[in-house]
Amino acid sequence: MDALLEVRDLWVGYAKTQVLRGVSLHLEKGQSIGLFGPNGHGKTTLLKAISGLLVPWGGEIVLEGSRIDGANPRTIVDRGVVQVPQGNIMFPELTVLENLRLGAYCRRARSRATGNLERVYELFPRLAERRKQRSKTLSGGERQMLAIGVGLMSAPEMLMLDEPTLGLAPKLKDELREAISVISGSGVPLVLVEQDVEFLLSLTDHLYMISNGEVAHDISADAELDRAEIMQMYFGKH
Repeated sequence: MDALLEVRDLWVGYAKTQVLRGVSLHLEKGQSIGLFGPNGHGKTTLLKAISGLLVPWGGEIVLEGSRIDGANPRTIVDRGVVQVPQGNIMFPELTVLENLRLGAYCRRARSRATGNLERVYELFPRLAERRKQRSKTLSGGERQMLAIGVGLMSAPEMLMLDEPTLGLAPKLKDELREAISVISGSGVPLVLVEQDVEFLLSLTDHLYMISNGEVAHDISADAELDRAEIMQMYFGKH
């Protein structure tokens, strides 16, 4: 298969603090990948580098055959790479609908805004019900639905989700799992960061464990892993 995204020997940091140390991975067209590993070891940093929010110190990020490392975030979004960051990033005083409309700000998304809005409401009926409410009045799970909805309004060719179920109750987590599965099934490749490896295995084709800024394990999603093996990956050598 052809690669949609290739990360080659990537080195990234903040100021004088190095975080990523030679990370390499790839995402094939029509597939999705999952990232897991200890907190603070580079998963979010990797997403930020792909999004253009951090300029790599070394290495390459290649999207459909052309390099995007060093490109500004707006250019990368215009190429269809959309990140939904961890945490509540919505404009609290704006309504659900106003936040969603802002998601279609880039040129490539404007012509698709009406259809994408209908798609978001179909995926998350609660957002349709609460479209006139200010986002600050939503529950934590509803705000996460809104964040993903805003990402979908940008008409992504590749969607990166950073721990979308963090802190959510099991019922809401299951609802989001189903929604993310629908997104993936519609043909949108995912880069999904989660701590729950079983969650990742149910939604992605390949897993990478990021530890100490490196790819510590490279796992096919059809591999049969038990909990003990996963715990060994987390704690066995770190």
